[in-house]
Amino acid sequence: MSSTTGSRIVVTGATGNVGTSLVRLLSEDAKVGSVRGLARRLPDWEVPKTEWSAVDLASDQSDLIREFEGADAVVHLAWAFQPTHDPATTWRTNVLGSIRVFDAVATAAVPTLVHASSVGAYSPGPKDHAVDETWPTHGWPDAAYCREKAYLERALDTFERDHPDIRVVRMRPAFLFKRESASEQRRIFGGRFLPGQLARPDLLPFLPDIPGLRVQALHTDDAAKAYRLALGMNVNGPFNLAGEPPVDAELLGEMLGARPVRLPRPAARSAIAAAWGLHLLPASPHLFDAVLRLPLMDCTRARTELGWRPDHTAPEVLEEFLLGMQQGAGARTAPLQGHKVG
Repeated sequence: MSSTTGSRIVVTGATGNVGTSLVRLLSEDAKVGSVRGLARRLPDWEVPKTEWSAVDLASDQSDLIREFEGADAVVHLAWAFQPTHDPATTWRTNVLGSIRVFDAVATAAVPTLVHASSVGAYSPGPKDHAVDETWPTHGWPDAAYCREKAYLERALDTFERDHPDIRVVRMRPAFLFKRESASEQRRIFGGRFLPGQLARPDLLPFLPDIPGLRVQALHTDDAAKAYRLALGMNVNGPFNLAGEPPVDAELLGEMLGARPVRLPRPAARSAIAAAWGLHLLPASPHLFDAVLRLPLMDCTRARTELGWRPDHTAPEVLEEFLLGMQQGAGARTAPLQGHKVG
């Protein structure tokens, strides 16, 4: 990545949760000469060394090739979470759009591709100990998000076989949060009609304790730091990224001062399925099923090979995010746009 003028990095999905954190980090890196941020809608946000292009991954691939020519690396972050009721639409954007990105990287002869995979790509796994990057990545087939992430793992297997000269890095982060993403994630998972004020601890006298609901969280800025490290090092392959400790009802109850109350899986799923079926809740019961089965991830490889350490603990991440929900926090990009709190 070194040159006399600095490296040129292209970031797809540059106005989203991870994209905004990564673009900011890259703009501050003396080894980076320029950043090209790609997004469907141009932001009202000026960042040093950064230029913007309006590109839709569903459009003609020639746009991508043009943007990638002369780049030292492409970081592919673009992803559509909705509409959850129309998985064919998200498949066209996420899977077919990603394959267009991979093909354009090869055509433009970009030497490095960093792809945003996810814990959601993993097959069901344990909740009592962590797994490393060799755990199978077949996803949970009933959830579109996991199905798409897992399919792209297979697509990258083929890409690496066919293009051994291109360095490919796969980041598999846990659930990512930051203050500025609060409004977007409320819309994506809770719906537009869910008030952010409901994140106040005093409004939660008890907390549902659902068997299997034990996951990992990570600050988005910490994930972006791992991406930046990988760009500047001669590494390839997958990297797990997660904060500590794992998040469950007991930890949330301590944070919020709420008493965990056991709620059977079928009751929780039935409530989510009913709300989703009535289009009152964007998060599908299929994703709920997947979350209950996701393994905990061991991040030893990221620590030893990248020298990566998260700066935030999981409770700190969630506290910042909940405060952002209460405040209607956001950023000056279309995906992260905030909302007024009365």
